[in-house]
This record gives sequence, C-alpha cells and structure tokens, in this order.
Amino acid sequence: MSFFDLRTSPSKKPINGGVKTSDIVVEKKKNLWFRLYIPTTANTTPCAASNGAGLPVIFFFHGGGFSYFAPNSKFYDDFCYRLAGELSAFIISVNYRLAPEHRCPTQYEDGFHVLKFIDCTQIEGFSSQANLKNCFLAGDSAGGNLAHHVALKASEHEFSRIELIGNILIQPFFGGEERTESELRLTRAPLITTELTDWMWKTFLPKGDNRDHRTVNVFGPNLVDICEVKFPKTIIFVGGYDPLQDWERRYYEGLRKSTKEVYLVEYPNAMHTFYFFPELPECSSMIKAIRDFMQKQSIGVATDAVPVNFRRFELKPDQNGLI
Repeated sequence: MSFFDLRTSPSKKPINGGVKTSDIVVEKKKNLWFRLYIPTTANTTPCAASNGAGLPVIFFFHGGGFSYFAPNSKFYDDFCYRLAGELSAFIISVNYRLAPEHRCPTQYEDGFHVLKFIDCTQIEGFSSQANLKNCFLAGDSAGGNLAHHVALKASEHEFSRIELIGNILIQPFFGGEERTESELRLTRAPLITTELTDWMWKTFLPKGDNRDHRTVNVFGPNLVDICEVKFPKTIIFVGGYDPLQDWERRYYEGLRKSTKEVYLVEYPNAMHTFYFFPELPECSSMIKAIRDFMQKQSIGVATDAVPVNFRRFELKPDQNGLI
C-alpha cells in the first residue's frame, strides 16, 4: 500500500474550490500533527449561519487499518479538500501514530490529544472563525473506529470551548472472532480482504489479545456499557460490496440498544473506499447526507423531525445520487 501512497504539501493559496491548508504540529517528538483545511469562500448554510458564530469543525481521522497513510496522503488530502469546500467547514485531519510500531491505545490517545490541543490553543485564521460549539468527529474505515473511541474518551472530559455534537462514520472498521456472512461472501471484494483485516487487527491490538477485544468488537462479549455515556448523535455509511458491512450494521444496532441517536445510510453498489472516486453518485450523495446531518445537529432539529428515509437510504442505479 505504501507504494501507492503519494504525499502532498499544504497550500497557503486557496485551491480546490477555495480551500487553503496548513500543517500544525501538536507534539513534535510523537510526530503528532494535523492538516488544517480552511474554506475561504464558504457558502451561507444552516451549519454556518444558524447562530452567526462561525463555521463548524470536523476532526477527521484517516483510514488504513491503523497501519497506513496520513493526512498528506493524496487521496485523503483530496477528500478533505472536498469536504471543507462542500460542507463549508474547517477540517482538522489528524496524523496519529501507526501500528505496528505503536499499538492500541496510542491512536485513540493521539486523537484525543488533538481535541485538547484545539480546546486550549489559539490558531491564526481558525480560532476567530470556527464555531467550537459545532464540532464533529469523523473518520473512514479505521478512522471511523478511532472516532468512536475518541468520542468515548471525550465524554469523560470537560472541555473549555469544544462541544462534540455529532459522529460521522464512513464504513467504520469493526470486527470480531466470528466470521460474518458478508466476510464469507465477499472474499474477492476490491481493496479489502479478511486476510488483510486480520493482519491489521493483529498488529494493532495489544499482544495476546484477539478480535473480540472491546476496541474491535465494541458490542461483543467484552463490551463496555455506554447507556449512561453522553455520546454524540451518529451517522454511519455502509457499502453493499464491503466485507465489513455486517459489523457496521451490528454497530448501528448496538448504538440503538444503548439508547443513542443513530442513522444508517446504505449504498448497495458501493465498495470499500468508494468516496475516493468523486465521479461516483454515491460519493456526492454521501456528502449531501453529511451536510444534512450536520445541519440537523447544528440547528437542534428534534429526533422526530428527521425524515424516515434518512435512517436507511439505498441509492438505486437510476437515481441522481441525492438523499
């Protein structure tokens, strides 16, 4: 995978839809930093304009099985540019330490460290324009897993300025010792196999632990009860050609049983990492769904006001890709 991992540099000049970027170091000796995406031509949306307090903030955690990639990986850089421009939001894309050199819970600690850094640090071009009461955690694949666990850590902490109001999980990486129907059926799915995910879990987990560890199988035999935890409202995106889909649906059901507000969006024709292909209708649909979700949380729409089709949406081949 590293062979295909082209790297990019930040741009002080607005590009890709009027977004500029900078890399900000949090802790040099840990190589903990983030790429900040600043939209310079933000549209007036309910997300940004509901209270006149600035643009929302998304803390983004990249995927790669906890072992690969970084915020300056080209496909993640391109994706975050698009998110910042189309959502009119600041994106904080976190460079957390990777396995196997750094095992669990290092990645969760790094993600949480960045939240605390933003909570107490003034950043030029960001702090005066960001609405830190409208913060979201987001991530794809392993980054989705990371967002879940950072949200749990954040629930135990009292921030001075930050308020987390939503989780955005794109094909989150969960698992277990059991082989699910989708894992057995999609043995030749593109980009991801059970052999690869088994290796990723093995290099990530503390030595001697298996895939029923509570960080992997979060609602499995070693679950942590989160019924009383203040957990952000969550939207989950699932692809029909993703071997991880059964675990993602179990995660959705686990949140529901834990009395959390959660939405499931399914794309039957989507493979793992479909969002790296902007020409696909599912990619545009997903970004619109994220925008709708953010707006609903930002303006405080009640649960019963959320459209029914937002809980479970299937994109058909003849649709235009919009929720």
